[in-house]
Amino acid sequence: MSESRETELLARVPDKLFIGGQWVAGSSGRSIAVIDPATGKTIKSIADASVEDGAAALDAAVAAQDSWAATPPRARGEILRRAFDLMQQRKQDFALLMTLEMGKPLAEALGEVAYGGEFLRWFSEEAVRITGRYGTNPEGTGRMIVTQVPVGPCFLITPWNFPLAMATRKIAPALAAGCTVVVKPASLTPLTTLLFVALLEEAGLPAGVVNVITTSTSGAVSDPIIADPRLRKLSFTGSTPVGQALIRQSAQGVLRTSMELGGNAPFVVFEDADLDKAVDGAIAAKFRNVGQACTAANRFIVHESIADEFARRVTERVNGFAIGRGTEDGVTIGPLINDKAVAKADELVQDAVGRGATLLTGGSAIAGEGTFYQPTVISGVIAGSSILREEIFGPVLAIASFTDEDDAVRLANDTEYGLVSYVYTNDLARGQRMIERLQTGMMGLNMGVISNAAAPFGGVKQSGLGREGGFEGIHEYLSTKYTLTPDPFAV
Repeated sequence: MSESRETELLARVPDKLFIGGQWVAGSSGRSIAVIDPATGKTIKSIADASVEDGAAALDAAVAAQDSWAATPPRARGEILRRAFDLMQQRKQDFALLMTLEMGKPLAEALGEVAYGGEFLRWFSEEAVRITGRYGTNPEGTGRMIVTQVPVGPCFLITPWNFPLAMATRKIAPALAAGCTVVVKPASLTPLTTLLFVALLEEAGLPAGVVNVITTSTSGAVSDPIIADPRLRKLSFTGSTPVGQALIRQSAQGVLRTSMELGGNAPFVVFEDADLDKAVDGAIAAKFRNVGQACTAANRFIVHESIADEFARRVTERVNGFAIGRGTEDGVTIGPLINDKAVAKADELVQDAVGRGATLLTGGSAIAGEGTFYQPTVISGVIAGSSILREEIFGPVLAIASFTDEDDAVRLANDTEYGLVSYVYTNDLARGQRMIERLQTGMMGLNMGVISNAAAPFGGVKQSGLGREGGFEGIHEYLSTKYTLTPDPFAV
């Protein structure tokens, strides 16, 4: 990818806040430096919102709420559909921008554009399918009318690891339902959201319906928005500790909340599994996005009779990875997001090895510019290792073994998280049992990648509340209203 192409694209990305349909510099006078993690260099500086800017964004969302809710569902859906079409035309721009600010390989970034765009298309179709019901009450004295209405202004907080898909996954259902929003993207990767909102503006979105604030002082700017009684919904994707704090804050206003939090996904391989398919699934489930995904397989729980062979095969595959800047041809592993992520991955690996695990490949940071960590495989991980308890968020595949199905279930469920699980077996009955026994909101049965805009995404236990995507996704932004009217046939 040429440097001139990158420079031209970055010049087109807005560097201001988007409030009330206007790009504004903001009142703080500060800026945020966006860093390319592959080089450590600043690629663009953008406005850093103040508390006053956050209040202005919410004011704009509140002012636009009634008119947007009254906009015909077809009109709302058509704006989302135009945005989808525009995104397909500019998929190369969005993919390159994500690679520059987040580091993922360009091929994966193109995959995210396809995935993120599907939320626009899916919810453009769901906008016209918001339903209610009408019927006689059991006593026959009246008629029950049940309708679905927008919850009202929403505050959407998105993470850094999937900067496009996480924005579309929240914004699209909110707009389809008739809600206005204030969006706060992660300060590490804000550029993709800014470019996406410019695209929404081009697609015909009215002023004030979507407002974007980028800030380096997240708590200071977010707290007053969450405390404002006019806000009716909070949606957050990020770590469980931050999500827990936001839930406590939202309790004061009894806000509707959607929380997509941490994960500790088990990847269970039974002795009867197709090992070739299991290895393919393992590579996809672990190393997509350089392991920086809440859905990434975290604990590989493999039957003791095949654990060594599974480890040998995945190690062979990992040793063939190409590491480098995501814009380079053939690169499969890019940088981690920052130095802190590198240090955490290394700490977890060293702890496991120190407790007796075997390092098969990798196991250290890569010297030079950028924040790279070697793709790593460790086997024989024992109970008590931190890597079995904490979300890795890096290119580290950790293998432990089990003896029988009950042992596998016990190990898989031994976590406070419950987002997603992966199971490989050719026994149909066993697969059905695992669907029912594993304590996760999602599961891939002989599949290593499961995310889809048409499916409900979300977890149980400390992995969160609510669902994003699917038929369920739009209902997170709707309230149920019940009305009783007199029997029209009564004299």
